[in-house]
Amino acid sequence: MSGRAGKPGGRAGAGDLLALVRSGRATTRGALQQVTGLSRATVGQRLDRLFRAGWLREGAGGPVDSPLGGRPSITLEFDDAHAVVLTADLDTRHARAAVLSLTGEVLAEHSGALLIEDGPDAVLGELGGRFAELLRKTGHGAHEVCGIGLAVPGPVDRDTGQVVQPPIMPGWDGYDIRGGLGRAFAERTGGTADLPVLVDNDANLMAYGEQRTGHPDCSAFVLVKVSTGIGAGVVVDGRIYRGIDGGAGDIGHIRVPDGADALCRCGSYGCLAAVASGGAVARRLAEAGVPAASGSDVRDLLAAGHPEAAALARQAGRLVGEVLATVVTLLNPGVLMIAGDLAGTPFLTGVRELLYQRALPRSTAHLEVVTSQLGERAGLIGAGALVVEHLYAPERVEERLLALGV
Repeated sequence: MSGRAGKPGGRAGAGDLLALVRSGRATTRGALQQVTGLSRATVGQRLDRLFRAGWLREGAGGPVDSPLGGRPSITLEFDDAHAVVLTADLDTRHARAAVLSLTGEVLAEHSGALLIEDGPDAVLGELGGRFAELLRKTGHGAHEVCGIGLAVPGPVDRDTGQVVQPPIMPGWDGYDIRGGLGRAFAERTGGTADLPVLVDNDANLMAYGEQRTGHPDCSAFVLVKVSTGIGAGVVVDGRIYRGIDGGAGDIGHIRVPDGADALCRCGSYGCLAAVASGGAVARRLAEAGVPAASGSDVRDLLAAGHPEAAALARQAGRLVGEVLATVVTLLNPGVLMIAGDLAGTPFLTGVRELLYQRALPRSTAHLEVVTSQLGERAGLIGAGALVVEHLYAPERVEERLLALGV
């Protein structure tokens, strides 16, 4: 939710009032007057626009503050029923898609195989079909969709929504994902192709979803996803930290001494992902005669208690933990979350062994090392939150209200 306060001196617009209601900072007309300094009439006029747009509703009466009694104040609530959000989370061999409410509730979802190496046209076309099916399942029409959020396993340029030289997404470099997914949505659902489409790295969106849902008060939050590859998402002061051009958090391509002879999918030797990702563990298991082709296969073996898979996962955790010692020393996060196919006890044990051994005690004194709370839904929920925060940011609210004619 937006942390933006109302503007002083009577300049707070309808978007600022909506942000105050959504954040819980001011949920009655009187509270909005007090926080913004606006007159009762002006607050009423700006709230009326939000009511006419269908974005606000009246809730139950609040407590009576006056010792003399009187009528309780009517509370104001963000109406999350006026629209829905579509989200999808792509992995290399699998994809999840969902319909979400504006407050992040999963209304329906689909999970199934989808090869990212088939290229953007095929993958996005399939997503459009899955979105259409999910909308039918929930009884929502395409006209009720206010935006689409997409998580992808590669670095994303925030301004263009394009992936930039993605090591594990052949054929996607520079592709217009926003336009392609918008067209696929329109073709399969009959909706509009110019719907807002937001694209971000999967680890970023997982971190965003997890931080907002389970650790909203943590001002420095790091999530590390270990699946086919390895990536990290960083949330600082409630915002995703992306770096200059979306490359922040790509720790899978940090060189490590133990991987000097290992060829990474990016074309370099010695990357962390080449020796410690789910894909790397799967290759070592296959070499030992254990059927495994991907991180998801390793996950299944770990769930079944396979001893060799557990030993290799713990070893991979130690390699990742050594890199994370530097990450923790640099960022000093309050929460370090491990997610993805390898996020289980063996891997987490290995991470902790090296992390606490190599990082300065000062850096880990107040650090929580945990595993994912949202599981496979983290990217979906983070993508939905990103869309909602974009669409209901104060400055964008004003633009959208004008477009609606209210």
